[in-house]
Amino acid sequence: MLKCESQTNFLGNKITFTSQMKNNKQIKKESKEDHVNNNPPIELKRSKSILSDIRNFFLCNPGEQTLIQINSVDDRYTFNKIIHDRVGIGVEDYQLLNMHRIHINAPSEFVFKELLSWDGDSSWWPNHIARANLQNGKLEKIKITLLGLSNNIFKLKNGLFGYHLLHLFNLNAIKFQKEADENAARYLLYSCSGGYPIGVFCLYVRDSNTQEEETGLSQLFAVVSFNFYGKRSLSNWNILRKGWEKIHNKVTSNVLYRIKLISERDYASLKP
Repeated sequence: MLKCESQTNFLGNKITFTSQMKNNKQIKKESKEDHVNNNPPIELKRSKSILSDIRNFFLCNPGEQTLIQINSVDDRYTFNKIIHDRVGIGVEDYQLLNMHRIHINAPSEFVFKELLSWDGDSSWWPNHIARANLQNGKLEKIKITLLGLSNNIFKLKNGLFGYHLLHLFNLNAIKFQKEADENAARYLLYSCSGGYPIGVFCLYVRDSNTQEEETGLSQLFAVVSFNFYGKRSLSNWNILRKGWEKIHNKVTSNVLYRIKLISERDYASLKP
């Protein structure tokens, strides 16, 4: 996990993160990561079924730990402000804020092009479990459904007791920053609605800051902030929150790690 220091470098250029693990295991892990960066795999195994999605995204330990910890109210306030400054969205009204980060040895523009290819066939997304259905074939509107099934499978207009259990959520574009901004960043920013998360979701990639000794050519972040079914009180239920975090953190780490491997592999293939 990563923790926030007093002077943080998160989505912009004034923040840094330090690892909590400073022991021999971390050193060995970093050596393994360096090997992955220098010699990206030729082929990444693609999930072909629900079972392989479960294995690749829910059970498999990712090659890197990506979770950014929020340890205090002050940390949460700091991140709220940074997110607002970088993408113009306030998240203070949402009970949950979950953030992940990974370094990638490929230019941020190259990584962003991979993000723009996101669809129901992307090998870095668990499409057999939570299918990304692009509405009218456009990335601006995505419906995420459980097992790829329609939320109307039971022919219930208002869902089961008001909840559409097969319809996980909708993603509606708020802003796509396709050209590098003042922070050398590009991002996909969505509102989440129509399912269990009511809030915002962002995939954000920027150039690495060499002054902060960040590794890799770019830094990729996944940020989600929401209330369960739009209810802040429901989001305070510890068992619900902890259960969601345990699943989401494993899946998100594997998603980011797969984007990393794909981006590094494809970028390396362009080198003479």
